[in-house]
Amino acid sequence: MSSNTNREIVRIGLVQMACGEAAEDNRKAAEQGIRQAAGQGAQIICLQELFQMPYFCQTENHEHFNQAEEVPGPTTQAMSPLAAELGVVLILPLFEKRSTGLYHNTAVVLDADGSIAGRYRKMHIPDDPGFYEKFYFTPGDTGFQTISTRFGKIGVLICWDQWFPEAARLTALSGAQILFYPTAIGYQKFDEAVAEKQAQAWQTIQKAHSIANGVFTVVVNRVGREDQLNFWGRSFVSDPFGEVLVEASSKEPEVLVTDCDLGLIEETRQGWPFLRDRRVDAYQNMTRLFIDPNET
Repeated sequence: MSSNTNREIVRIGLVQMACGEAAEDNRKAAEQGIRQAAGQGAQIICLQELFQMPYFCQTENHEHFNQAEEVPGPTTQAMSPLAAELGVVLILPLFEKRSTGLYHNTAVVLDADGSIAGRYRKMHIPDDPGFYEKFYFTPGDTGFQTISTRFGKIGVLICWDQWFPEAARLTALSGAQILFYPTAIGYQKFDEAVAEKQAQAWQTIQKAHSIANGVFTVVVNRVGREDQLNFWGRSFVSDPFGEVLVEASSKEPEVLVTDCDLGLIEETRQGWPFLRDRRVDAYQNMTRLFIDPNET
């Protein structure tokens, strides 16, 4: 690989939290983590999925819809002055009420002046034991996009999205230099025996997104036990070569800060020209749900 890369360093902050029942306490913990990351020079700071509340999707309960909010709304109004004060980009994952009876799992990006730079609505919605998200969230309609910020071009995807290479590829093709995955993932008692394998697979596929697309990947998970779920933390950052630059604890809240050298994107893509060698003329069947040899 070339050693003549132009260096463009962006400092990334990750706030891994253990959420309690009180939304105000969670917001205060998030603000403390943001200030800590900014104090260490972080320029783009990401919070975990649904950071203001426990992961309520373990059950189907209509009362939880009362926690949803509009955008702009209380969270953006509270965090916008903070972003402007600290001069940082904030990624705020929240429960969005778009209209009467229409809700999304959304991440709002505040630019470093406090303005809303963009938003992403979670596209892939799971429905598994303990993860009954289809009851609450409408699949997103924002598409896979790049959001331009003061400190770089970023793409935001959310939790279950992280298992789909198509989402990472389309976001990278739109120009994103860094993929952010705010997350709420863990294990229940019935799958405790395979929890470590699941966690390893979870990290592996996201490192693969970095490699396949020549981008940085930032994953921010929650930690601790909530009802039946044990969230495994391990928030991390991987570079375009798939190397893990920093990784958080599996048990404790933690604030991580690390440098991402955006020059490595060009360097890595020159050495591994996966985007150059794609056969886009041969991928038409990618839009099919299943390729059945008996169908014409």
